[in-house]
Amino acid sequence: MSEPAPSKHYLLYGSERYALAILRPLQDAIRARGDEAAWFFDGPGAEDLVEGERLLSVAEVRAWRPIAVITSSNAVPHFFPGVKVETFHGFDAGKPRHVYVRGFFDLYCTTGPRDTAKFKEIADRVGHFTVTETGFPKLDPFMKEIGGPLPAVRQPPVILYHSTFSPSWSAAATLYEEVKRLSRDGRWRWIVTFHPKMDPATTAKYKALQNEYLSFAENDNILELFPQVDMMCSDTSSALNEFLLTGKPVVTFKNRRPGPQLIDIDEPAQFEPAIERALARPPELLQAIRDYADAIHPYRDGRSSERVLDAVDAFIAAGARNPRRKPLNLWRKLKIRRRIGYWGPA
Repeated sequence: MSEPAPSKHYLLYGSERYALAILRPLQDAIRARGDEAAWFFDGPGAEDLVEGERLLSVAEVRAWRPIAVITSSNAVPHFFPGVKVETFHGFDAGKPRHVYVRGFFDLYCTTGPRDTAKFKEIADRVGHFTVTETGFPKLDPFMKEIGGPLPAVRQPPVILYHSTFSPSWSAAATLYEEVKRLSRDGRWRWIVTFHPKMDPATTAKYKALQNEYLSFAENDNILELFPQVDMMCSDTSSALNEFLLTGKPVVTFKNRRPGPQLIDIDEPAQFEPAIERALARPPELLQAIRDYADAIHPYRDGRSSERVLDAVDAFIAAGARNPRRKPLNLWRKLKIRRRIGYWGPA
């Protein structure tokens, strides 16, 4: 009688707390296959691991020898064993996706046809990574929950206000007075949440607005808020793309890449009428949202994590090599070593 195959080891690497929401569905998929997952953090997040989630040191990672290191970060410790896999930490919010091609990864797992085409074009040119379209693991639990027709607008409607942290992209300061005014008459209810890197002074101003019609949410996983609201207001945050997958409208302020899927404005005076239009849900807007969602993430089965693991298996089965070697990347590698405090062999 043959011995059962040994379990595969996968390392989930995070440099920010949001890695937990993105990579935990992968942990579930790994365990469902009878394999093992462990974590390494070199930033916030380790303190939020729960019982049964395993945290490793650098020495333990190297001894454990994972077959793959999967991350949502833009870089990864090159001295960890295993195939280096990038799942991204959100959708394209306005920056060109090529900013993520930094020579650290063997395999990019893209979210949908739009990103896949861009990355395959780069892969064909540089030759040091492979591209496989898988969908976004973070969305697996969410996709299993949002099936069915678009729910009717609540009475009173609930609005999610979210802003990115970049001062040049954020509308939080510009729209503060409008949110303050509109959140006091009771016509709509508001939930406000910000990127964790938002200017603390701005966050404090919005927290001070809390009343019976406005609450401030500090969820690490913004997806938890989506079923509670009827629309979103934002600027150029990648979270708005995740929200569009619900089929609900989004009002944006000076979005870097506006399109028919958004109601984009450029003056605070346009904010209230734009919200009214979003809540009316015109058919042409809802169709544009559906078309956009299919381009960025056509998967509705909640199985993107399984596709990532299949992509890793296929890459390893094909020899775990790309046509060209990754660039030396000495400066970025030095910065990672310094941050982690590891100066041993690669």
